[in-house]
Amino acid sequence: MRLLVTGGAGFIGSAVIRQVIAETDWSVVNCDKLTYAGNLESLAAVDQNPRYRFEKVDICDAPEVTRLFAEHQPDAVMHLAAESHVDRSIDGPAAFIETNVVGTYTLLEAARAYWKSLSSDRQQAFRFHHVSTDEVYGSLGPEGLFHETTRYDPNSPYSASKAASDHLVRAWNHTYGLPVVVTNCSNNYGPYQYPEKLIPLMIQNALAGKPLPVYGKGENVRDWLFVDDHASALRTVLANGRVGETYNVGGNSERTNLQVVHTLCALLDELRPDSPFAPHANLITFVADRPGHDLRYAIDATKIRDELGWTPRETFETGLRRTIEWYLNNQGWCERAVAGRYAGERLGLSTPSKS
Repeated sequence: MRLLVTGGAGFIGSAVIRQVIAETDWSVVNCDKLTYAGNLESLAAVDQNPRYRFEKVDICDAPEVTRLFAEHQPDAVMHLAAESHVDRSIDGPAAFIETNVVGTYTLLEAARAYWKSLSSDRQQAFRFHHVSTDEVYGSLGPEGLFHETTRYDPNSPYSASKAASDHLVRAWNHTYGLPVVVTNCSNNYGPYQYPEKLIPLMIQNALAGKPLPVYGKGENVRDWLFVDDHASALRTVLANGRVGETYNVGGNSERTNLQVVHTLCALLDELRPDSPFAPHANLITFVADRPGHDLRYAIDATKIRDELGWTPRETFETGLRRTIEWYLNNQGWCERAVAGRYAGERLGLSTPSKS
């Protein structure tokens, strides 16, 4: 198997690549533009492996994407390249439309032309795996779960851009016959996540004795999925998922944001008992809520379990412990990842420009 991964230097993409190289005999080409959250240091464990190759390519660059297909002749594409932070999409939606919508279109067209050039056997085996988010479904009330057939109702510039890309992928399957699979996942967490997201930001702030900013009253609920579990699910769907189908991937770990932060603080108290900032829960500070903040997301992952036999290995508690231990042992990675790019400031409160 020759796999082309877009966004492979990002949080989820790098987890997929590390897992593929460690646990399979597949070859991987990593296509990444290396924006602020792309980090080749996350792939240090595999970058000398002969089955791994990196290409610095923007998925919006049609000639370069076409070259990737022609040169590397992949058997499958796993499309993870995306702008992904809701707060940043509020401040600057243009980059989300460009990468998530235009980039996906560009990649689909290159994949379609390449796929049509293959022999019939290779056409039959080829897969285009589009990786998306549960945020496309909008906001749940206190009851119920997102199913693969849930109506789309995106509420942020980020989720709207991902919904658009999902629709494009399905259209290329229905109209042109491109063999696609789609996955929509819940909130990922784990090692190597860029420290703008909730869990790594809270870890870094707590270690420095800074306030732990919780939006609103901390009542917003998310289903948390450990990134290595997600990588395993993606591999399972790519290998065994039915063409044209969607599979929701969740961690069976619903928590309010405030519960997440309290659990994290308790684990830090245990793992860093000599910290001058313990008990770390004293650092929790409530701040103005995110504009349009969806109340609750929750995934029903029955389909991927029953059809493909996948279930998450980590509970939220075991996964969070592994995550905190990794950040405690890899402070150098964190410092280098954000150096000159992000200082922990609040994002997502500005009014977007009309340009």
